[in-house]
Amino acid sequence: MFLSSLTERAMSQGYRHFFKVIPATTEALRAENYRIRHQVYCRELGFEPLRPDGLESDAFDAQSLHCLVQSVSTGEYVGCARLVLTNPAAVHSPLPFEIACEAVLDRSIIDPKTVNRSRIAEISRLAVIGNYRRRRGEQDKPISLSEEDFGTPDRPRQPYLAMAVYLALIALARHYGITTLFVLTEPRLAANLARLGVPIERIGGEIQHRGIRLPSMMSVAEIIEGMNFLIRAVFEVIAEEVEAGLAAAGQIPVHGQAGCISYPAPGSATDSNVPEK
Repeated sequence: MFLSSLTERAMSQGYRHFFKVIPATTEALRAENYRIRHQVYCRELGFEPLRPDGLESDAFDAQSLHCLVQSVSTGEYVGCARLVLTNPAAVHSPLPFEIACEAVLDRSIIDPKTVNRSRIAEISRLAVIGNYRRRRGEQDKPISLSEEDFGTPDRPRQPYLAMAVYLALIALARHYGITTLFVLTEPRLAANLARLGVPIERIGGEIQHRGIRLPSMMSVAEIIEGMNFLIRAVFEVIAEEVEAGLAAAGQIPVHGQAGCISYPAPGSATDSNVPEK
């Protein structure tokens, strides 16, 4: 990454100047999340059918943690994402990637059915509205992050919006004691995440899902420990925003379509989801 000319203060202040992360802890905020998803997944990309109410949601939203990224200058919500947790009422019910990748998962690496399922989650429904996906070749993707996003040694860039979406999920996962994240992603994005210092491990074969996708897993602790000092500067700001948003909501449970769901208390896990190899 071409970040040598940047400083921790410049990175964190630059992010604060443009964006703010807000945990979607109310029905109104989650509706904003579904609205962005409808705009991106239904109207802009055609991945999902148009909905009469202009909100894209599914059955997994009731067991998910949601977050939004807001433009500081306009107040508009411009990005969103969710962490799909296991259903506390049916802990062995599969996560979305387990359904899609049932036939291709390499269970010699990890078997999601045998781990402590209260400590796993799936990264899902990341989206940035079209006005913020301006680079050539990215109009057909809900979100993108690559090494080129950071510019060149002479002209560094800061992809604050894409970083904010990902880092918000990491902050939420840490807060709720999630230790292992799963993601179904295109090969290019998986490779770019790895090049940007995110330890990501492929755990199965390719599937066709809006193009070629790979099931992969990440350790929350390894992601945070491996952050360089500049990315960590932004992460700490975003983590503070997440903690403040959750504290303002006055509750750890998240209310979804199926009622109040009690998620694990933050930091209470001492076990590991990933078996020793």
